[in-house]
Amino acid sequence: MKTWIVAAIAAVMSVTTIPAAAQVQNHRQERVTFAKGASSALIKGQLKGDETVDYVLRASAGQTLTVTLKRSNGANYFNVLPPNSTDVAMFIGQTGGDYKGILPTDGDYTVRVYLMRSAARRNESSDYTLTVGITGKPLAPVPSSQDAVIPGTPYHARAPFTCVANPYAEVKPQNCEAFVIRRGFDGTATVEIQQDGKVKRRLLFLRGKPVASDASAAMRVTRQDGVTTVQFDSGEQYEIIDALVFGG
Repeated sequence: MKTWIVAAIAAVMSVTTIPAAAQVQNHRQERVTFAKGASSALIKGQLKGDETVDYVLRASAGQTLTVTLKRSNGANYFNVLPPNSTDVAMFIGQTGGDYKGILPTDGDYTVRVYLMRSAARRNESSDYTLTVGITGKPLAPVPSSQDAVIPGTPYHARAPFTCVANPYAEVKPQNCEAFVIRRGFDGTATVEIQQDGKVKRRLLFLRGKPVASDASAAMRVTRQDGVTTVQFDSGEQYEIIDALVFGG
């Protein structure tokens, strides 16, 4: 089946609290900014009960985000959420370990620090130290003067296609739409897959090969006859035609 798909330098930390309108009870957000010259920020905090803290920081496609957590309570974890996500994570801390990954798109990433539900119900607390680093050169989008964009959007192209985007709801192929932000003419691009107007998945291609996504599930890649098939352990599957990643 042929399917058409179109793909800060950190430092000494400054944290500002986002206005109360953006908060809910026991859940606060703090913006992490970086002074010039370093590559990481260190944040110290405390949680108790069902408190949750979102540390929001700006980053770009192609950069590498690293997050480590030291805590006094073993039930204290963190998740990493991609841009515009309020609950679906690209890394779930309860699976264990720290996080290091290449970012698939530009925007605000969220590091959510929390206690496991059982510990929260017991009103336990934790003192923690969170270290966040962003390294690497951003992959800037190709300017519209070199590759025209869809008016009013950052995308260079779009196309409908069939996909398996929600295997838990149905296993048969579904209707999806794909948008691409090209970051070079060598197959470097961000592919954003949408279904019913909502973002389902973002994939980063480097020189025509998928290298990162905003999925928490493991990604497998196969290639045949100019079609790249991306599969996830969750059951998602997307087939991507070279011409729509490379343009032309």
